[in-house]
Amino acid sequence: MPAIPTGSTVLVTGANSFIGMWVVRELLEKGYTVRGAVRGPGKARYVQEVFATYGDKPEMIVVKDITKEGAFDEAIRGVSAVQHIASPVTTTADDPQSVIRPAVEGTIGILQSALKSKSDLLKRIVVTSSTGAIQSFNYTSEPVIRSETHWNDAVVALVEAKGRDAPGAAKYGASKTLAERAAWSFVNEHKHEIGWDLVCTHPPFVYGQRYADLNLTSWDWYTNVVLGNPIIMNPPAPNDRPWADVRDVATAHVLALEKPEAGGERILICAGPSVWQEWLDATNALFPPGTSRWKFPRGDPGRKIIHMMEYDTSKAARILGMRYRTMEETITDVLADFQRRGW
Repeated sequence: MPAIPTGSTVLVTGANSFIGMWVVRELLEKGYTVRGAVRGPGKARYVQEVFATYGDKPEMIVVKDITKEGAFDEAIRGVSAVQHIASPVTTTADDPQSVIRPAVEGTIGILQSALKSKSDLLKRIVVTSSTGAIQSFNYTSEPVIRSETHWNDAVVALVEAKGRDAPGAAKYGASKTLAERAAWSFVNEHKHEIGWDLVCTHPPFVYGQRYADLNLTSWDWYTNVVLGNPIIMNPPAPNDRPWADVRDVATAHVLALEKPEAGGERILICAGPSVWQEWLDATNALFPPGTSRWKFPRGDPGRKIIHMMEYDTSKAARILGMRYRTMEETITDVLADFQRRGW
């Protein structure tokens, strides 16, 4: 039997986000009732409009401040599972705490609300972590393979040491590492009081079709693959970008709710390694000059590519049965989406 029965109500925080919208869609397609939590009424209306064909199943609730004590108390009532996706996604923050505090307090807040609810219905909470909580920013001279056994504690130490002067990506990585550490500590501390379990998923750079405007990774993709960015031709440091299509990430999130064996696990979700040159090569092979409205940059075709960072995704394959879209499939679908939008 699945961890939660089909037709159950699932709370999705950050329901209007890039990943959140696809998770909502996947849940609705599978027959679940969705309660989406967003920060404002405009965002709530938008989600309901997008999924209007599903009737009243995308019930919406506004949670203005996820760091506020009891923020999720009302939202979590009567649900069988939670997809906690809401967390800052930015690499431009000045103050590290502007990213770390909402990530940690939002995660702990939803677990506290779950604990206080004393619900017999609630069976599983899936927290969206990140490969940023696993990978190290300290590249070695040799390629490395990392798995769910690894933690990116080094980035936490870096941010603690450098504060505002730490790289933006490091602040984000620290937020995801600290939030996930806090989640597992909470569950361990209260394990005799709760009737639900925890799963943490770890997506990498996520690309794919958008429901709304470009987000951080989609803008990166558009800038580098469609417009051309000279920096990617001569990257100043290893520029590995392990990736996954957003639709596969959403599928993994829903499977993490359904598979009993996923309980208590950290699960890496990744289609494979990549560098920008591989995206350029694949795009130009799919759309040679004259076959597209865009003239795609070529970069440095034929350049030797070495992936310095890869992930062992055998757990996702074993527990969730994950299979991933190819780079070519994602490119084709993303460009079709861009063209429909007139970009």
